[in-house]
Amino acid sequence: MRLWHTLGRGLAIAGLASQATAQDWPLHDNGLNKVVQWDHYSVMVNGERLFLWSGELHLWRIPVPELWRDIFQKIKAAGFNGIGLYEHWGWHAPNNETLDFETGAHDFAKAFDIAQEVGLYIVYRPGPYSNAEANGGGFPGWLTTGEYGPLRDNSTEYTKAWTRYSGAVAEYVRPYLITNGGPIIMWQIENEYGVQWIDQETRTPNETAVHYMELLEEKHRGWGIDVPFTANNPNMWTRSWSKDFSNVGGEADVYGLDHYPACWTCNLEQCLPVNGQVEPYTVFDYYSHFQEVAQTQPSFLMEFQGGSFNPWDGPAGGCRENMGPGWVNLFFRHNLAQKVSAVNIYMLYGGTNWGNIGFPEVGTSYDYSAPIHENRLISDKYSESKLFGLFMRVARDFTKVERVGNSTAYATDSDIFTAELRNPDTDAAYYVVRHDYSPSTEVTKFRLDVSTEIGDLTVPSRGSITLNGTESKVLVTDFSIGSSGKKITYATLEVLTVADLGDRQVVVFWAPEGEEGEFLLKGAKSGRVVSGNADTKRTLTKTRNGVVANVVTGEEKLVIDYNNHVQAVVVDRQGAYKFWAPTLDNDPLAWENSTVLVQGPYLIRTAEIKGDTIHITGDWNEETDVDIWAPKRVKKVTFNGSKLRVTKSKYGTLIGTLPAPEVTLESLAANLPPLTEWKVADNLPEAATD
Repeated sequence: MRLWHTLGRGLAIAGLASQATAQDWPLHDNGLNKVVQWDHYSVMVNGERLFLWSGELHLWRIPVPELWRDIFQKIKAAGFNGIGLYEHWGWHAPNNETLDFETGAHDFAKAFDIAQEVGLYIVYRPGPYSNAEANGGGFPGWLTTGEYGPLRDNSTEYTKAWTRYSGAVAEYVRPYLITNGGPIIMWQIENEYGVQWIDQETRTPNETAVHYMELLEEKHRGWGIDVPFTANNPNMWTRSWSKDFSNVGGEADVYGLDHYPACWTCNLEQCLPVNGQVEPYTVFDYYSHFQEVAQTQPSFLMEFQGGSFNPWDGPAGGCRENMGPGWVNLFFRHNLAQKVSAVNIYMLYGGTNWGNIGFPEVGTSYDYSAPIHENRLISDKYSESKLFGLFMRVARDFTKVERVGNSTAYATDSDIFTAELRNPDTDAAYYVVRHDYSPSTEVTKFRLDVSTEIGDLTVPSRGSITLNGTESKVLVTDFSIGSSGKKITYATLEVLTVADLGDRQVVVFWAPEGEEGEFLLKGAKSGRVVSGNADTKRTLTKTRNGVVANVVTGEEKLVIDYNNHVQAVVVDRQGAYKFWAPTLDNDPLAWENSTVLVQGPYLIRTAEIKGDTIHITGDWNEETDVDIWAPKRVKKVTFNGSKLRVTKSKYGTLIGTLPAPEVTLESLAANLPPLTEWKVADNLPEAATD
């Protein structure tokens, strides 16, 4: 619906942009320290604003510590800066006299060490209750016999039980809090406990629930847990535990919301009471909820859908067809349109329900249709998530934005809906575009009205923007290229990533194959196409504000060098899927001046520069061409410890070829011995008929 039908587009946009003025929102901390702070805009860690981009996994669903590093590296490689970790009481306490934090995967502190080494913050979610589609919600079976009275309230016997467990967890985990030099930045105090109110309309509190939350908080503070406490509301209907909404007691420091717009299970009927009868690809309004319930806090989706669990008789890999790369593209960007600045994807890696750890409705597989498969392989859904993650890593100005517009008035085609988010300090803006009817499968071409430092513009000046059905784009204006002081005035392609290599700053743009794109590099005097199927004269136009580039994406990447030492790289979606931006240190903020770029392999895990050599680790599954953007001093390359022969490309990168692997699935299968004799033991003799 066109909200400003009585206004011209230019007038409407100008009126909205003027609202992006800084407001004095309170800066919060937990009263114990200022290591982690937060406000209306975002979370801050050690004084640096952070778009918290986290993904959930459960160590007890992959109980092999030797495999944790592989998953964590894949998470970091996709642009994430955090992980969410549920704990499982029953996993550590098989009886009421045992607490095991030492044997095998029960010693989960190994994961904290790996997270710190890789460069990932942790949102720790130890319960005592977890849910997680675990048997008993993570409660040990012995707790549910009735001997311990009512659970998840302030009853005496239950309190004694969880105090023993949670106290031991706190003692074990405390050294890994960020206040002690570790990676844990938040501590979820309970899970989906949306029962603060007996009557929400009259604000009549549930005194039992309030007392329970107060006990949890008091005990954990006494055990030395001094990071912010969080609470995740199970849906938008309940409004529990936010300090902006109430002060009756038990409120957490940072409010969070869970939402699964396509349903948390492949059985969609289960979600009708929460989501209603909606078409696939229908987006939801979170902005209004956060403005009502947690307006002085960052909008935090503590659990946002990364897939769905597979019920009995469901497909072993979940229902991937419902939530593939296109779903990721639309819904992850829509969260930006809702001014969300902290997200934990549930699940990023699902794993397996070993033994009897899953609840009765779920099968052995907990693949969850997640971006990283149960077998730890990565998918196109992972690659699409990476496009978003790498962009948000360099979209520094998004950590402080207001939503200043939200309508169909921005585009020349009223089928296009746009949200404008603008930083009140830098005036950088992010325009999130999608179809007004989000389930639309139409392909729509349009131009967009934007406000920039050089004035109000309708872009592109040549051609149009193309939006495919059930997809979205985030288009930037006055976008800072790292800390170089250089800017992209506007772009109708999406930014993938940025690397500041010292002698040049590299900006990678992308769009689906065959789409037109235009961008203006502010202040540039000239440029030259140095690689790709394009002509400099037809591609670049000098203006008084800089150089405008008009491009078309294709299988071959396009590289443009500018006189101000900026290099623009333009790729299509498949080319973007093969781009990686490993960092040279373990800072979760992944600064542009500690980032290099690699295009080609299946996965890039790490990069390190020593002298004139860059040492890269990663995976590849076929003969693969490799293109490496590194500082000028780098002349040599090793890959997984072996020297890689490289030459210098005409656009300043190091290029080489990884040979086809000698060991393949086929070669392994050919050498396996035949399995001809099986031994079988009946483990359920009581089921026999005689």
